[in-house]
This record gives sequence, structure tokens and C-alpha cells, in this order.
Amino acid sequence: MKPTLLILAAGMASRYGSMKQIDGFGPNNETIIDYSIYDAIKAGFGKVVFIIKEEFLNDFKEIFEAKLNGKIETDYVFQNFDIKQFGVDIDIERAKPWGTAHAILSGRTAINEPFCVINADDFYGLDAYQKMVKFLTTEVSDSNYSMIGYEIGKTLSDYGSVSRGVCKVDENGTLEDINERTKVLRDGETIVFEEDDKQYPLAVDTRVSMNFWGFTPAVFQITEELFRDFAVQNKENPKAEFFIPLVAEYLVKSRKADFKVVPTDSQWFGVTYKEDKPIVKASIDQLIKDGAYPDNLWN
Repeated sequence: MKPTLLILAAGMASRYGSMKQIDGFGPNNETIIDYSIYDAIKAGFGKVVFIIKEEFLNDFKEIFEAKLNGKIETDYVFQNFDIKQFGVDIDIERAKPWGTAHAILSGRTAINEPFCVINADDFYGLDAYQKMVKFLTTEVSDSNYSMIGYEIGKTLSDYGSVSRGVCKVDENGTLEDINERTKVLRDGETIVFEEDDKQYPLAVDTRVSMNFWGFTPAVFQITEELFRDFAVQNKENPKAEFFIPLVAEYLVKSRKADFKVVPTDSQWFGVTYKEDKPIVKASIDQLIKDGAYPDNLWN
């Protein structure tokens, strides 16, 4: 059974200022998602599931259905504010989604096979998809998951701070700990993260999570249990987010699952700020010139 690609595309893109998930970056207005799916098909994925807001459905179908027809199976699931479906019996008012791990729960009805999770607005490179397919078809189990580990120095924006899951990896390449740092940036020649108005340095080759995770469907039950507790504990905190690294940290600390950190030296790029767009367009243009992608991706 071929693995599934689960794309997190329900974010609000508040720092970008518009729906970057379907913004055009390629020479024929291709989205970053187009390049992700192109690489995923080439690597051996058999299905793509989009996690979106319900009001985005027609936009996504208009952009992707015709070009993907006959190339890969597609499905759509909705991330919304109905948390009673996950067993949370109290009403909690929110202005923004509950975060990436909550988004994964939205896909539980559409996935019955090993799968990986990616962000809609991140360009990961073919190497990452090939390595993930190899893991999901030869190594994955309910107690053995994975993540693609990027060098932090290859994942930053020139226009502001970013959030990164900073990893501690043992000598066997297994994840020991992961901490979500919500303000990572360059300070001159140094990479730092800020916390409580203080700066802490990070080595340029520190491995970080870019939300490229490999799982089996067994992760859904554990994530739902953790989310119920998280939602109740944060009912008075409208900005609290239930991140995937929180689930990974629980699984590692409780010894319920290991995570293999699969290294890639690929240059990540993505769009956090509007100012990132010209850099992403130029990077894609260069990849096309280098022969990594055709000028017209789907024709």
C-alpha cells in the first residue's frame, strides 16, 4: 500500500497577509503545494489529503483537481472549531485554529495507511519525499515514527523570526527531545531563539523539524487523548496551539514510540512573510534552470 501525503493547509497566514497556500510562485502560477505533490508522486506516494477550512474547498478543487486527475488520488478534510467531535464537552471560543496536531486529527477519517504530514507553504525538496517513502514502506510501525531533520541554518527567513521544532538527537539518529521555539532568527552571524526577552544561541547545523513527519494511523488515538487534555487546560487561553512536537515529545518521554530523525541537507524555503515571495520565486526559477523541474509542471 502506497503511503499518503497529508497537507496542512488550513492556516490563517496572518503574517503573510493573504492565502499563501494557493498563491502562485512558479512560472505558470504553480503553488508551492504543486511542487510538493509533484515530488510526492515521483517519490511514490499514492494519495494526497488536503486539510483545509471548509470555505476553501471550491478554491482548492478549482486549482488542483484537473491537474491531479489520473496522477494521484485526492481527498479533502476540514479543520474547524468543533472540538466536541474529539470528546471535549465544554464550549471554548477561539479566533484561530487549534494548531498543527489538531489539524492532524481532522484527517483521521481519510487515512488508513502510513502517512506523512507536511506544511502547505514549505518547499522541502525531492530528497525528503524519497527518504520518507522509504521509511514509510520499510521501517514504520505503531511504535516507530520519523521526521525529516533539516539544518536550522538552511531554514530561516531574512525578514523576521520563525517557529522551529529544535531537536536533540542521540548517536543512533533517534529523537531524544524536541522544543518548539516560536521566535528563531539570525542576529548578525549567529542564529538565536528568543524566550522571556533573552537570546540563546543555536549551532548552524542544529537539526530542526519543519513539520515533515511520518506516522501510522495509530497516532490519531493518542493525539485525540492528548488534545482533550490540552483543550481543557487551555480553555482560557485563546492563543494556545496544540503543536505536533507536543505529541512527539509525549510519545518519546512516555516511551510509547521512537522517532527516527532522517537527515537531509536540502535547502528548505518557504513563505512566512510577503517579502519572502520573490526569494521563493527565484529559487524555483533556478531549480527549473537546473533541470529539477519542467518549466510547465503538469503538462
